[in-house]
Amino acid sequence: MTQPKQMHFCGFLVAGPVVHSHAIWRNPAHETPFLSLAHYAGIARTLERGVFDFVFFADRLAIADRYGDSHEMGLRLGDQDATRMDPLPILGAMAAVTSRLGLGATRSTTYDAPFNVAREFATLDHISGGRAAWNVVTSMNDGEALNFGDVPHLSHDERYDRADEFMEVAFKLWDSWDDDALVLDRAAGVYADPSKVHYVNHRGKWFQSRGPLNIPHSPQGRPVVIQAGSSGRGKAFAARWTEVIFALQPNMTRMAAFTKDVRAALEAAGRAPDAAKVMMAVMPFVGATRAEAEAKRDLHDSLIDPRVGLSTLAAHANADFGALPLDAAVNEIADTGSQGNLAALRSIAGDGSMTIAEAGRIYGRGVMCPRLVGTAEDIADELIAIVDSGAADGFVVSPAFLPDTFDDFVDKVVPLLQARGRAAAAYGEGTLRDRLGLAGGRE
Repeated sequence: MTQPKQMHFCGFLVAGPVVHSHAIWRNPAHETPFLSLAHYAGIARTLERGVFDFVFFADRLAIADRYGDSHEMGLRLGDQDATRMDPLPILGAMAAVTSRLGLGATRSTTYDAPFNVAREFATLDHISGGRAAWNVVTSMNDGEALNFGDVPHLSHDERYDRADEFMEVAFKLWDSWDDDALVLDRAAGVYADPSKVHYVNHRGKWFQSRGPLNIPHSPQGRPVVIQAGSSGRGKAFAARWTEVIFALQPNMTRMAAFTKDVRAALEAAGRAPDAAKVMMAVMPFVGATRAEAEAKRDLHDSLIDPRVGLSTLAAHANADFGALPLDAAVNEIADTGSQGNLAALRSIAGDGSMTIAEAGRIYGRGVMCPRLVGTAEDIADELIAIVDSGAADGFVVSPAFLPDTFDDFVDKVVPLLQARGRAAAAYGEGTLRDRLGLAGGRE
């Protein structure tokens, strides 16, 4: 008898007042202390109690100021980029209060250097005992470029070309220490075997790096690599490098199409079609009854000003459409930023008639993250249906409120999935890479 497929889970976070939901900081039930360490430590404990595989923080490197060519709207209403603290120090603190939860952070290949990133994640992997994950982004708008002095912003495909070489260098640096290079022979006074630590001597179009890394080979060898590109070029990048593909698709039809494309791209890149885990974002609203869950969703949505969603959408599209009337069609927006998100928005309209105001409401309530609304049993059934259809290997749970959404999901939905053999009841042995069933951490 075939065993039912277990699904993987990730908790999605931003180190600030907003995640996908722009209502988080407005929670009428309690304050959300997003600037405090205790807030994130508590979330980490909850996710580990729910046997989540990992948590990861999305990140960006600028305040949003594309809408109306100003930061006024985003800061006044609290958009997705109003505050973003650096996630790496927070993950270090999370590592101290957990023992099995994987720990992921975003780092940009456009505004960083391979040596810096390789060093950061090797450190995190060591201090966490093999739980590090890196969400790779290429960064996407002019605000970020201006903060680093690179103007004009690199084109979409140029960013991925640079990212390919960035990954090559980072992998060389992680591999610059052999597994057994660290000797630690105290009696003989030998720290390491120099013949097993290698210069990389990389010289390319974008980067030069001599190496070696100044940190021994870490428990995983390299962090688990996460990526969320939805464009054709983004999928090609993911097929070459990525081990967990995070996708935000608004319905099961688009989930299935996305995953089919990913499997084909992996095969075209010479990898097994299941070499990367595809995890779909979902935002659950759990109630004792469906009516109670719908009331939670409606309360959440009542806190959304469409203009806050428009501020985030403008940043994601890297387009100032503030001069367009709110009843203009979304198809009138010309984007140079996150192409997948805007394409998904247009797909929801079908006939292209969605207005900019309607798009702002959708973006504000969850950046197109599909909402699962119902009892714990309803939501468990929906998740199982998605996995059994082949549309996903697991889910990135995006909170409507913090820590409320994670508390409800861990306490009510996860036990049902565990009872049905569809979610892990305990952590397996080994590193995060081992628990995700991924190949070893060396090229």
